[in-house]
Amino acid sequence: MRISKYLIGIWVAITIYTVFSLLGGPKGLSAYNYLLSERERQWENLDRLGLINEELEKTRNNLLFDQDTLLVHARQLGYGQDGERFVRIVGLGNTKNTLSNTGNIYIASMPDYIPDKNIKITAVCIALLIFAFLFMLEFIDSRSR
Repeated sequence: MRISKYLIGIWVAITIYTVFSLLGGPKGLSAYNYLLSERERQWENLDRLGLINEELEKTRNNLLFDQDTLLVHARQLGYGQDGERFVRIVGLGNTKNTLSNTGNIYIASMPDYIPDKNIKITAVCIALLIFAFLFMLEFIDSRSR
């Protein structure tokens, strides 16, 4: 009967470790849910980058195969043809900004979780408290006899 009392402490420690690991551990449900949402954000970012890539591909093809588009783009960048003279008026601002959107850098962050070491320490401390409580109960019971 004495040993079964102390096995309860070990059982509680294992149960606490299992529950904490399942819910908040590095491979637990909260980390898993965070990774699912992170995966969804990555897919959305990939879709946006795909649209930007299509737009850049269209612009590239227009610049390669359409001479008028090439001339307009060159003028926007401040270039001209041979024999042309430019008059630059100060104060009207810069030339039109024609830089293409190449997307944003997306940096994934680490999920929040309870480190396994902390879960183990918590389970051991609770088991020790239960052992101490059961030992005190046994001590009180033996003193009252």
